[in-house]
Amino acid sequence: MNHSELAAFLKSRRARVRPSDVGLPTGPRRRVPGLRREEVSQLAGLSADYYTELERGRGTQPSAQVLAALARALRLNGDERDHLFHLADRLVPPAAHGPTAHVQPALLGLLDQLTTTPAQVITDLHETLVQNPLAAALVGRPPAVRGPAASFVHRWFTDPDARTLYPAEDHPHHSRVFVADLQAVAARRGCDTEVHEMVAALRRRNQEFADLWDTRDVALRRTDHKRIVHATLGVIELDCHSLFSEDGRQRLLWFSAPPGTEGAAQLQLLSVIGTQDMTLSTQE
Repeated sequence: MNHSELAAFLKSRRARVRPSDVGLPTGPRRRVPGLRREEVSQLAGLSADYYTELERGRGTQPSAQVLAALARALRLNGDERDHLFHLADRLVPPAAHGPTAHVQPALLGLLDQLTTTPAQVITDLHETLVQNPLAAALVGRPPAVRGPAASFVHRWFTDPDARTLYPAEDHPHHSRVFVADLQAVAARRGCDTEVHEMVAALRRRNQEFADLWDTRDVALRRTDHKRIVHATLGVIELDCHSLFSEDGRQRLLWFSAPPGTEGAAQLQLLSVIGTQDMTLSTQE
């Protein structure tokens, strides 16, 4: 691991990012041209002391998850993200999917602008990559897991707790939507080991999934009306919208409610309640 080069690279990228680029107030008394160290650590979900050690050329080798978080916080492009992994002596993970995936810059830029509505970027296998505070308050934070369990679709058919997000009477609808969406993803990816292994495992473990898969119904989930069960606010009726990246491997999801509706009022309350009542498992 090249500590000095890693430190210099982080400093140079931090100086390049303006607070407004990441949805932070500029303020009249900033003494640095870009972000402060504590702002980078906050955006990446790291302690300020840990990030400071990295910029000073000290500390332990950062994990792939930490590097991915820093790449998002610093708005690195694909080449810069790969360079960051090389400097840290970590294998460069696939760019398009998985918990360490590099978020498409266009989607990340749009997410930065969505400050008054819950929004998050997920992969085509429904792995949460990044979310804004309102999304964390509404659906929970990403679980600290890797592999198939990082996918909400996988958890939907293997973990009963994943289904507590929606009223029981809505479960059949969501099961159909998830499987039809996965059919489309599997066809687009073609001979992709990750997808085929997930499908095979779910067919073995869950009869509902197997039956729905055999219908061959296919439809990418672009919009949906959802009733989300919140621990404090009760059932919140929202519309869920999806914007796809150019390659189809990532999606920006955001939740909205028509003005004047109970759902709109609940979203306003959500910004006050925050994440204090939420568990640590992301749903969608």
